[in-house]
Amino acid sequence: MQRSKKVVILGHFGVGKTSLIRRFVTNQFSDQYKVTIGVHISKKVVTLSAEESISMILWDLEGTDSLDQVRDAYLLGTHGVIFVFDVTRPSTFQQLNSDLKIVSKKLPERPLLVVGNKKDLVSEKDLNELLLSHNISHDFLTSAKTGDTVEDVFLNLATLLNTDA
Repeated sequence: MQRSKKVVILGHFGVGKTSLIRRFVTNQFSDQYKVTIGVHISKKVVTLSAEESISMILWDLEGTDSLDQVRDAYLLGTHGVIFVFDVTRPSTFQQLNSDLKIVSKKLPERPLLVVGNKKDLVSEKDLNELLLSHNISHDFLTSAKTGDTVEDVFLNLATLLNTDA
């Protein structure tokens, strides 16, 4: 059985939301940065078992400095959320807890994964120190450029969405 699930990808400008989606959907990466205006929608079917798959409808929302600015209309019908921050830019994670509170308020009881992207640009030691010193709670650390852990994020969310039939 295949079901469709809407997933919104949120985060500040330039954190790599579009690159994560492109890596997951087409297994490609481009360093040609193009700003997402409004929303860009992609789709990929994820097979969970011989009997079950999920058609993930991925809504790549434009980056914003405040999640209060996200249009509520874009969030209607959302089943799951991926919140992305850039591990190299403190401005994208300094308000992480308040950003996540806004997401939880706008989309209560939806599966939410917190993803630190661009880990390829920081040494593992520096990355661990950064996460510890800023008390950053995350679910995954990824690199859209290398593809490291990207598939895991989306497969994990697909599994969570499957249990939330």
